[in-house]
Order: sequence, then C-alpha cells, then structure tokens
Amino acid sequence: MSDTFLTQSHSVIVTVKVQFVEEESLPNGPHYVWAYHINIQNQSVETLQLLRRFWRIVDATGYVEEVEGEGVVGEMPILAPGESYQYTSGVPLNTPSGIMGGYYEMETQDERTIKILIPTFVLNSPEESVTIN
Repeated sequence: MSDTFLTQSHSVIVTVKVQFVEEESLPNGPHYVWAYHINIQNQSVETLQLLRRFWRIVDATGYVEEVEGEGVVGEMPILAPGESYQYTSGVPLNTPSGIMGGYYEMETQDERTIKILIPTFVLNSPEESVTIN
C-alpha cells in the first residue's frame, strides 16, 4: 500500500509516494522503515539546480528530528524547463507512525536561491495510521 502527496511552488511540482517496508521493519525492535519515492518536475521557464534538502521528521511520540544536507542521494541534479528528476530514499522510526515534510533549496540561472516545498506526508504502518489535517 502506498499513498501519494503533492505540492507546487515556484512552478516546480514535487510528488511523493510513500510505502511501508515490512521486510525491513522489526515491530518488536521497535524499528519501522518506509521508502519514499520523489518526483521533481520543473515547470518553470528557467533551469534550476537542487543544492540542499531539509527534512522535519516527527514520530508518534512527538519526537522531532531535523535532517539537512547537500543534494539528494549524493546528487545535485540540474533540471532544465520541462525536465523531471526522480529518486528513492528511506526513513526509519522507532514508532509505527509519523509524519515527514520539508523543502529543497534550488538555485536559478541568475544564482537566486528559492525554496521548493516538499509536501508533508504520513508514515503509516499496518499497526497504526495517522492523518494530516
């Protein structure tokens, strides 16, 4: 089972599909793992380069972890107008549910930095589900 989440900012559409990874999760651990598949579509009129990412991950107890760094999965992709970039990554939690969201920092051709929102998405396991209001 997977859920899809979408957001658009600065004419860039970010789509996230999230899936619980049962074979890597150990509920008695507790250790729960999700894979998230991201598609970034540049629908603007200028070329953009993804420089940094920022994530805010909240587990079911309210514990917040913030993760930031250069690029995504070791890459700093350049997207010309009309191009897309896809990648897959994962996130572990010690609780059976949580939420995650954030933004990318991208640079325009004239070296302006813009924030591209990543939709907040839920991390649901078969044991527990949450919803976003």
